[in-house]
Amino acid sequence: MAYSKYRLVPVGLATSLLIGCGGMSAPGPVTPGPQPVEHTDVTFLLSSTANDQLVQANLTFTSFTLTDKVGNTVEVLAAPESAEFTHLNGNVESLVTLKVPQGVYTAASATLGPSNFSCVIRDSSGGLMTGSFSVVAAAPTVSLPQPIAITGVHMAMLLNLEVSPGQAHSICYSGTGSQPYTVTPALELTRVAAAVQPTNSENGKESNLEGLITAIAANAGSFNVAAADRLAWSVATNGSTVFQGVGGFSELVAGLPVDMDVTLQADGSLLATRVAVTDTSATDLTIWHGPLVFVSNAVAELLVFNTETRGQLFPGNSVDYEGGPWGLDFGSAAFRISAQFSNLQSLPFSASFNATNMVAGQNVYVTTHVPKFPNSPNLVAVTTVTLVPQTINGTVTAVSSAGGFTTYTVALAAYDLFSALAQQPGQTTILNSPNSVVVYVDGSTQMLNSMPLAEGSVLRFNGLVFNDNGTLRMDCAQVMDGVTP
Repeated sequence: MAYSKYRLVPVGLATSLLIGCGGMSAPGPVTPGPQPVEHTDVTFLLSSTANDQLVQANLTFTSFTLTDKVGNTVEVLAAPESAEFTHLNGNVESLVTLKVPQGVYTAASATLGPSNFSCVIRDSSGGLMTGSFSVVAAAPTVSLPQPIAITGVHMAMLLNLEVSPGQAHSICYSGTGSQPYTVTPALELTRVAAAVQPTNSENGKESNLEGLITAIAANAGSFNVAAADRLAWSVATNGSTVFQGVGGFSELVAGLPVDMDVTLQADGSLLATRVAVTDTSATDLTIWHGPLVFVSNAVAELLVFNTETRGQLFPGNSVDYEGGPWGLDFGSAAFRISAQFSNLQSLPFSASFNATNMVAGQNVYVTTHVPKFPNSPNLVAVTTVTLVPQTINGTVTAVSSAGGFTTYTVALAAYDLFSALAQQPGQTTILNSPNSVVVYVDGSTQMLNSMPLAEGSVLRFNGLVFNDNGTLRMDCAQVMDGVTP
């Protein structure tokens, strides 16, 4: 029998032989296809840094563009967004959460639609002048102090309106002549290091958000809010949410006004830590928010500069409804104090707010249920008037203590509303020192200042301002660096 002989050939050599003989060809290099662009959900927060000359800054963004380090641009706004910045002086609120392509961004630009800056000033004869004395340029400046890397599932960025003292003066005074001043808003964009449990405006806490409930999701324990400055928020609650003015979540209904503190969560959602309802009727409801500019000593009339508003008397979503003083009848109003502060009983003075001691310059939140504006000379009758926090800017002139508080006497500029409006004739109360506020700081106050809290320092203080028998006193929630008076 004949046998065949086989010889084993190494695999590598066999492959070479096949190729050499043309039995098969070597595969060419594989060209990868286009890689999908990853996106990050970015929450844009708003704030402002200014002295006390401005009372209102409405900005409507029609576009907002980011530019990365190689020059690629991305438009992040899907639709125009509007907000009021002055009431946020040192505080923050959510504008919108958007999907942004990941990358390193080095520049930004924006365009503005209908926008306005407003002031309250006294003319040479002592009369009150209010409203917009300037026009707003369509192209604001947007600066990035350092490149921003957009990565991960979610992150937050802060868009801060910075108003210099010279610009504020020009807005309020240069435009009172025949040629209105053109203001170019200056915005700064930075990344926010949000905390797991936010405690202040620098790490994800948003305080005193105001608006009307538009919808309730009972199963989810959440609700939607139409903000008083025309934004919209979806807000969740949990077992730790504190409800004030109502027994709990089950008593919330569409149409009620809310004043809230919320925290920004890791996924960009908002969780309410406090929900206050100052008026439990939703019928024909309208809310106002802004500073008092006059309180009559002849009749029960007050004037509020309408910084923000929502409701029956102001349908729609237009900036045209805001700005200017509104005369209101407070004869049957209930007076209240924001329930945000839990230390009022510990203050070494009587922290009260009522029809006999309210003064021009205090920040208030007003509700009414009239279905339409009455014919002149009748006024809109308000249901509630609530004292709410505000920011003052001034120079520390003295440091002392009282009870468990450190006190700081703060000198205000002449254009501050307390200073400027105190000498109006026909008011119910006259302050002893309208250009000075005694600020009370305790362990709960958030200290966000890099400038020393000492005599001679210019700082901003946010809190409730009371009229204590002619002396202005603030229960302070937050201290920040100031802006030159």
